[in-house]
Amino acid sequence: MSQMEIRSITKKFGDMTALDNISLKLEENKIYGLLGRNGAGKTTLLNLITNRIFPTDGEILVDGENVIENERVLSKIYFMTENNYYPENMTVKQAFKWSSEFYPDFDSEYAADLCEKFSLNIKQKIKSLSTGYTSIFKMILALACNVPFVLLDEPVLGLDANHRDLFYKELLINYSEKPKTIVISTHLIEEAADIIEDVIIIKSGKLIVKEPVENVLSQGYAITGSVSAVDSFTNDKNVLGADTIGGLKCAYVLGSLIKAGIPDGLEVTKPDLQKLFIHLTNR
Repeated sequence: MSQMEIRSITKKFGDMTALDNISLKLEENKIYGLLGRNGAGKTTLLNLITNRIFPTDGEILVDGENVIENERVLSKIYFMTENNYYPENMTVKQAFKWSSEFYPDFDSEYAADLCEKFSLNIKQKIKSLSTGYTSIFKMILALACNVPFVLLDEPVLGLDANHRDLFYKELLINYSEKPKTIVISTHLIEEAADIIEDVIIIKSGKLIVKEPVENVLSQGYAITGSVSAVDSFTNDKNVLGADTIGGLKCAYVLGSLIKAGIPDGLEVTKPDLQKLFIHLTNR
């Protein structure tokens, strides 16, 4: 059973505290959404987990072992980052071969299949890939390396809507066939909301939420109907935001709902995770 434990992690850069005493456990075979505004400390946390930078205080353990300068433990983690660490003159195919040296369970056949699905030429040099195809290349590496922990930092950067949709579908197929712990750090919360099981929210370097998505979503609801009916119903409630199209309005409300008190003509649905996230990070 693979488990990651982050114990009282603090990271300072000079006088600035990027992460402030964060503790959390990442359980085996679960998909986490790591959310936070720009500069909240998300990428710093991922860099600490993968030993690219060192903590000021605290420790990170994988299966009870510290990650610091521990290659055996680090080979259990794949970090898809915005930066490219492969030689730019290398072809996609050569990068797969290179990856299999560090990740013994790397599945080259599966990687080649994904290249076909995403129309990525394996003979192409990494330096000639567009932003979108660089993301696709790194995403294929992440899915094919077969490690217990996969960390994805803004994985759909530069991808068009079709490729983003295909990415999330492939991620779920991969997860169901070869379960692992996946952490997705993204700004496109709405797209990832359906596959995230637990939410981790960091605000100004502090951990403010770590709980199942269902628990977060239970803090509010969406109410839809005619503009006048929605306005009347939400008049005395805590409205996080609203969308209006023609004569219809959908308002996002924070608080519990008494089903018996909903007038005819109004429809109640799950709230929008992104709207709740904005509220939680605005407090």
